[in-house]
Amino acid sequence: MPIKVLIADDHAVVRDGLQALLARVEDFQVVGIAGSGRDVIEQAQRTHPDVVVMDYMMPEMDGIEATRRLYEQAPDVRVVMLTGAGDESLGLRGLRAGAAGFLSKDMELGSLPRALRGALEGEAAISRRLAMQLVQHYRSAPNAGMGLRPVRSELTDREWEVLDLLSGGASTEDIARLLVLSTETVRSHLKNLYRKLEVRTREDAIEAAAKLRELGGVAA
Repeated sequence: MPIKVLIADDHAVVRDGLQALLARVEDFQVVGIAGSGRDVIEQAQRTHPDVVVMDYMMPEMDGIEATRRLYEQAPDVRVVMLTGAGDESLGLRGLRAGAAGFLSKDMELGSLPRALRGALEGEAAISRRLAMQLVQHYRSAPNAGMGLRPVRSELTDREWEVLDLLSGGASTEDIARLLVLSTETVRSHLKNLYRKLEVRTREDAIEAAAKLRELGGVAA
């Protein structure tokens, strides 16, 4: 069976180039061409691709949001995002949204089919530069980010991630950088976990988390 590919890019020249490239590869079949984020969601529902080649900058809905929605609707579909050179931070956001890979448009196009096959086989289709940034990202995470969590808790997994980093001394800006979120989103998570823990300060939240870990079982 051929590998079904959906191409999403707002530039016709790029779309045509990618389609021509994959048309020359025997085991690939381009099943759709989309010019906007909203269009790629609609076409994916209709064509059921195996993999989506997704541009980051698109009208109506950017590639990261489109990736997030695709991952929610069809987690088996692999998304490999493309963007300009030097946008590794966008790569981290794309991977967190559910992408299986993130490649620069200045790569050797002949390597794209191999990257798409690798994504379908469970490999991460990422550049060496992004791989190193991921290594540095985890090296810089405080040890508290690996904290144990109560088996039963009102806090969501994301709120525990925020609280773990908070316990390790991370600032709001540090948490936003490490979790690849906006500072506004981090503040929203902090507000929610303060409410659930019935506390008003960071220090009280950290103390409440420690007490929760002392009660009953915990999970990694």
